[in-house]
Amino acid sequence: MWNQFFLLEEYTGPDTQYVGKLHTDQDKGDGNLKYILTGDGAGSLFIIDENTGDIHAAKKLDREEKSLYVLRAKAIDRKTGRQVEPESEFIIKIHDINDNEPKFTKDMYTASIPEMSGVGIIKTALPDMSRENREQYQVVIQAKDMGGQMGGLSGTTTVNITLTDVNNNPPRFPQSMEHLRVLSPESAPPGTPLGRIKANDPDVGENAEIEYSISNGDGSDMFDIVTDKDTQEGIITVKKHLDFENKMLYTLRVEATNTHPDPRFLQLGPFKDTALVKISVEDIDEPPVFTRSWYLIEVDEDAKEGSIIGQVVAQDPDITKNAIKYSVDRHTDLDRIFNIYSGNGSLFISRPLDREETPWHNITVIATEINNPKQSSQIPVFIRILDINDHAPEFAKYYETFVCENAKAGQLIQTVSAVDKDEPPQGHKFFFELVPEFAVHPNFSIVDNKDNTAGIMTRRNGYSRSKMSTYLLPIIIFDNDYPIQSSTGTLTIRVCACDSWGNMQSCNAEALLLPAGLSTGALVAILLCIIILLVLVVLFTALKRQRKKEPLIISKDDVRDNIVTYNDEGGGEEDTQAFDIGTLRNPEAREESKMRRDVIPETIFQIRRTAPLWENIDVQDFIHRRLKENDLDPAAPPYDSLATYAYEGNDSIANSLSSLESLTMEDNQDYDYLSDWGPRFKKLADMYGGEDSDRD
Repeated sequence: MWNQFFLLEEYTGPDTQYVGKLHTDQDKGDGNLKYILTGDGAGSLFIIDENTGDIHAAKKLDREEKSLYVLRAKAIDRKTGRQVEPESEFIIKIHDINDNEPKFTKDMYTASIPEMSGVGIIKTALPDMSRENREQYQVVIQAKDMGGQMGGLSGTTTVNITLTDVNNNPPRFPQSMEHLRVLSPESAPPGTPLGRIKANDPDVGENAEIEYSISNGDGSDMFDIVTDKDTQEGIITVKKHLDFENKMLYTLRVEATNTHPDPRFLQLGPFKDTALVKISVEDIDEPPVFTRSWYLIEVDEDAKEGSIIGQVVAQDPDITKNAIKYSVDRHTDLDRIFNIYSGNGSLFISRPLDREETPWHNITVIATEINNPKQSSQIPVFIRILDINDHAPEFAKYYETFVCENAKAGQLIQTVSAVDKDEPPQGHKFFFELVPEFAVHPNFSIVDNKDNTAGIMTRRNGYSRSKMSTYLLPIIIFDNDYPIQSSTGTLTIRVCACDSWGNMQSCNAEALLLPAGLSTGALVAILLCIIILLVLVVLFTALKRQRKKEPLIISKDDVRDNIVTYNDEGGGEEDTQAFDIGTLRNPEAREESKMRRDVIPETIFQIRRTAPLWENIDVQDFIHRRLKENDLDPAAPPYDSLATYAYEGNDSIANSLSSLESLTMEDNQDYDYLSDWGPRFKKLADMYGGEDSDRD
């Protein structure tokens, strides 16, 4: 009979609430049995006296949170620990009390009811309530439980009531006569809007929609009227070409009608209205008209200053055809990048362009009549800057790369990617390779993944932090556009200690263990000996080099000409700064290793950026690339020096240009073909191509 107990929720008594009692016939009252309670809330919500089996509720319960609890009870022998009876299950149900007030599902409700409505659940208190007088109402509703009896709880909510519109108002023109003065040329094309007229309707939505029409009048065949759906205005347009000399005044009868009349209110009268509209046509001086509504011009970002990029054209629509001058609105071009020829409207560039800084320029061009400057018009010109490949790719981010001391050869330690400010039409394509000085690196290699990324691989087994804690790996990144751009990024690779799974543990260089038994004084003595030894070696080398030098002039009585040497190469016939003339005048002041003044000294280690030797590359393209690299390289020889390349190329159609064997040839060599090789061979053509060249 104890398999179900009942308990009140929200009990607030001073003692714990008694639930019930568990008892077994095996309990003789000698304390040998122990009662155990398990299940929902056992030990926290419900506590059992293990000796008597009394169950109490330790906390206040809420039926709305949980209405019943399922528990299990068993009695065991304290001495043997065995159950004296099978485990039993019982239920504790929570009785409800009125402790919650009714709540509306929303804090605020919104309702609508048509104006002029009759009885409803929420009734209108006044007959024929008009939305035009008042549209919004707010009602507070209260709900009580227990049928509204004493002791019940209540809740409130707010209902916002909106009166919806019905079509109970006809459209009305504000005045019966409208006069429009049309300042339009005689040649206004059909469809040109001349003016607007509006009938007022206090209704809203579709009930206020109006349709306009021209009923009759002397201008019904010359004009048309359409409704602007947004403003409900009637737009009067030209139907046929106007002739100012033939007729200057037209009278129209315009009718406005509701498109959605309500049959319930037809007894209030006709839902339409009429008005007379007079249209006067005047011949006036109009501003210039551009041939387009806007212009789009595309220009390469490397266009030279002064280059013409496009033209705008405007005309005077009047019969007089006044001359027009063009100008750029400087409010739209504050940097004065563009300018325009005032006579013909040709736009040209005044400053260099940079697509990466500003890809679009939106300027305004003004056309003004010269005879009447008040007559002007303007047009937007959208200038798009086309990209050229003028930025080199670079690493997408700063990479923190490490290699484990226990790394194996062929292990991937980093994947790098690149970014480029340029935007080629076919998309970015990057290539990665080591700089030529590090092309065969003993420690690392680079593998181009052909997807704009590259992998850094190890080339040997094992790395030691004590020998080398950091490696610098210069990587060249090329793009695939023309002209090819490249940059060199240096990847810093730290040597770290890792676990067996390759996870980094420490990258700090370990201190070298000093041999046992050496004191600090002994180490200092060893260091001083090493320094003294190095100084002696340097002095010995310097003395040996000095002894080997032999004077250029053995004796003052030597009848031979004095020979003066200097180590400045010179820059050619046009170079006046390549050597110091003082060396010839004072040979004894000659420096042993004088720095050349026509080459910037390489004070900082700089890696020459060379383009890769692509397969099947054109010889001319190859030479142009190498020539551009030497022109832009500040550490390269002067401009008139000879640069040699380890690339032989194909056979030349000109054969050999050497004149060493010219004396052994019986016939004269014909060099007329040199004049067909272009301006670069003009001097050779002048020297060898003419018949009089031999005599000269």
